[in-house]
Amino acid sequence: MTLLQRLLKNTDLLLGVGLLVVVAMLVLPLPTAIIDFGLCIALASAVLILLSAVNVEEPMRFSIFPSLLLVTTLFRLALSIAATKMILGHGEGGHVIETFGNFVMGGDFVVGFVAFLILMAVQFLVITNGAGRVSEVVARFTLDAMPGKQMAIDADLAAGLIDEEGARTRRKEVKQEADFYGAMDGASKFVKGDAIASLLIIVINVIGGFAVGFFRGEGDAIQILQRYALLSVGEGLVSQIPALLISTASGLLVTRSGQERSMGGEVFSQLAGQEKAILASGGFLCLFGFVPGFPTLIFLGVGGTLIAMSRYLKKNGDMIESLFAKKVEKKPVEAAPVGPAPSSPEAVMPLLSVDALEIEVGYALTKLADVKAGGDLPERITATRRQIAIDLGYVMPSVRIRDAITLSPNTYVIKVRGEEVARADVEPELLLAINSGGVVQPIPGQVVKEPVFGLDAVWISREVRDVAERNGYTVIEPSAMISTHLSEIVKAYAAELLSRQEVAQIVENAKQVNAAVVEELVPNVVQIGDIQKVLQHLLRERVPIRDMVTVLETMADYSGRVKDPEQMGELVRSAISRTITRQYLDHENKLYCITLDPSLERRLTDQIQMTAGGSILAVDPHTQQTLVRNIREQSENAMAQGLQAVVLCSATLRLPLRRLVERYIPQLHVLSYNEVSSRAEVEFVGQVQAEAEAAA
Repeated sequence: MTLLQRLLKNTDLLLGVGLLVVVAMLVLPLPTAIIDFGLCIALASAVLILLSAVNVEEPMRFSIFPSLLLVTTLFRLALSIAATKMILGHGEGGHVIETFGNFVMGGDFVVGFVAFLILMAVQFLVITNGAGRVSEVVARFTLDAMPGKQMAIDADLAAGLIDEEGARTRRKEVKQEADFYGAMDGASKFVKGDAIASLLIIVINVIGGFAVGFFRGEGDAIQILQRYALLSVGEGLVSQIPALLISTASGLLVTRSGQERSMGGEVFSQLAGQEKAILASGGFLCLFGFVPGFPTLIFLGVGGTLIAMSRYLKKNGDMIESLFAKKVEKKPVEAAPVGPAPSSPEAVMPLLSVDALEIEVGYALTKLADVKAGGDLPERITATRRQIAIDLGYVMPSVRIRDAITLSPNTYVIKVRGEEVARADVEPELLLAINSGGVVQPIPGQVVKEPVFGLDAVWISREVRDVAERNGYTVIEPSAMISTHLSEIVKAYAAELLSRQEVAQIVENAKQVNAAVVEELVPNVVQIGDIQKVLQHLLRERVPIRDMVTVLETMADYSGRVKDPEQMGELVRSAISRTITRQYLDHENKLYCITLDPSLERRLTDQIQMTAGGSILAVDPHTQQTLVRNIREQSENAMAQGLQAVVLCSATLRLPLRRLVERYIPQLHVLSYNEVSSRAEVEFVGQVQAEAEAAA
């Protein structure tokens, strides 16, 4: 391995050593040759940075620029301090500094000093100040736009336009862009500080040099001032020309927006399309050529050149544009893979796949799903996914949004596994005012039934929104109604939507928290399918499955004795009693319960039968109707008092009773005694009497 290869393998170490050398330059005296070499390196690096900023296709490809600016600024300041010590100590500054001083001054240090001040004013007041302001504005707007870009990425992910890998890549790009412009905002302060420091250094050099030369008796005042002014201005020019180039590069980077090519290509391609402007400019210059006192030949020559250029661009505009078009990397042409024959089974296999969740919309509702048109439906679906993950601990599948010409313009359909499960109509230009029971005065509008909960509602115009809210209506956007409808559908069909693949991901996530229980349980004791059945058992009654560690530990405890997934699910319910109870508590931590008469509960328990479909209540139809009617009466009495009551019974009876009740009263929940948390304050609001069973 060569020395160069070894150095390239340790670039981080080289950079660190280089920074230590720069710091050492601030303290140690340097010989003239080293100062000349350092000034040459500073000038070359500034030219390299400027050319890189001009030719880079997009600013993010030169993201190292803020750090590079800091390093080069420190390097130039170290050279300036070393040169100052050389000038004041020995009355010389090296060949580079003396040459720059003689070249600019032309033998007159007053003219040279004025020229240097003009250069400093150009850099400090124009380029540095403008680049700093642009950096500040771009950084602020980039950071302000960051949440919107993140939501757009989430919306595309929810709509299925990109996958998780694409979303991660785009989020990384958004973060890098914000970090870059934020760093550029801070880096612009280095350029400004460098300009101020250089001005102070040259003043110190002139005054200090004059004082040192006078006390040393190096000549009269004019000779001393001329010598030290020459060296000081030369040193200032050598340090400020690289600073001017780098500050120009900084301004070029932050002012480039929406460019897909290098700056040169953009300039020529955009100006080449303005042949009329070029023609008019040439005509005006030709007219100025006839003004007395103006150099006629120069104005006519430049104007004629512009006129000839405009005619050439008009004839060859397409050719010029093609020369500066963005180069597309050509890939070698590969033979197209031979696809399946149209009549083969493989040709129709893609048609057999179905989306887990799908929303079909009529053409009038497509703008609700179009982010570019201001639609926020994908954003609301993303929020729905987050909320369901929080409420149920279940990751909702991606939702495919499609337009369907077979639907009415204002109709949408929600499908689960390719089959329709819900349908409703939406007025995209109106708002839905829902009467949730506290309306003071009805407002006019299109009266409908809210499709999610069946409440009375009115479609109203956006102008009367404030009036509707003051009258007690709950006003929501059309997209909010669709996303809420989708949320309820997902909760109702969560057990069906939970696949083995998603269970495997949930288990893998739990493994990161508690690897011991997962490794003990899967796959030695139970399979992913067994865990899926237990989780589906919980989700059917909307029991959250966020506490996967407790679920898996309970399964590990009882897996040797219990093989039935439903029985295992009931044991898991008892283990997460706090989670279950919390769903039905009011704000005072009270749980309102309807109980069964003890004799009735014993008779129902005796009539439990085990079937292939699980445990059921084998009662005759008349007894079943009477039991359901009495439970409904007790539930409605509790609702009339504004209470959300649950039916409380033994653990053995809970599941069979729930299966019986859910067919008639699906919104009523049935809990067992051991599923009630000890922290809940239980209050009994009704009891189903044994006479119902006795009468049967």
